[in-house]
Amino acid sequence: MVQRISEPIRVGVIHGPGARLRPVWFDWQRRKHEVREVTYHWRHRAGNELMLHYSVTDGTALYELVYNTAEQTWTLESIDAEKL
Repeated sequence: MVQRISEPIRVGVIHGPGARLRPVWFDWQRRKHEVREVTYHWRHRAGNELMLHYSVTDGTALYELVYNTAEQTWTLESIDAEKL
């Protein structure tokens, strides 16, 4: 079951090549989660803001991380612990 979170988080990323971002870790609930794999990524526009979505796993659950390029902020949108 997917659990909606929608909380701001800190994310460590690798930039490049080009304008690409790759999340490598994120902090949530005072715990650092190492990203083992980016399983999917997509983008959409919310008005003038470009939102970059990343489906990632730490080996225990799937997480949806969203980067707002206009505000330069990250959000943990959802968790799906049953997919693994």
